[in-house]
Amino acid sequence: MFTEPSTSGKKRGWIEVICGSMFSGKTEELIRRLRRAEYARLSVEIFKPEIDKRYDDTLVVSHNETSIRSTPISHSSNLLLLGSGIEVIGVDEAQFFDEGLPAVCTALALQGSRIIVAGLDKDYLGAPFGPIPQLLTIGDYITKLQAICVFCGELATYSYRKTANESRVLLGEKDTYDPVCRNCFYDKMQDRPRLHLSSK
Repeated sequence: MFTEPSTSGKKRGWIEVICGSMFSGKTEELIRRLRRAEYARLSVEIFKPEIDKRYDDTLVVSHNETSIRSTPISHSSNLLLLGSGIEVIGVDEAQFFDEGLPAVCTALALQGSRIIVAGLDKDYLGAPFGPIPQLLTIGDYITKLQAICVFCGELATYSYRKTANESRVLLGEKDTYDPVCRNCFYDKMQDRPRLHLSSK
């Protein structure tokens, strides 16, 4: 379990990245860390992309229905204004943000904010998703979570889309996605020969 590092009393910012497949507990872990920061009486704000309205327009909600109030934003640049001066900043569903998110997170960390970013590291084709790969490169603390494969019970690191929709961004829940292991993912995707899969 992640424990906050000591900063020896100095104002020092950093970037944490929480990633994994669907249903691996990313949002739950994000909320846990933010709640701990609130208990420590730090100023906390959480942001999510405007397009994510699966559970609620403003709440960030985990799959086990833990929730925290957030501010929906349309572009990563909004974080610079809304997050300025905030001690702990959470960003959920980071894969849906634009490619400017890593630079924004870096700028806020340099101002002394602790940034906690959560998102899918791979899309439904198993390819790197949005700004997450770059965030993994610049992040100071990385947590990769796993779900359980619904087909074999092994650790799941992929999100298998059960529908024929080929749009890269498709919001959904258990009716749309299953968490699967690498072997089950590639076995299932063989039924979709037109799709380009990333290398094993």
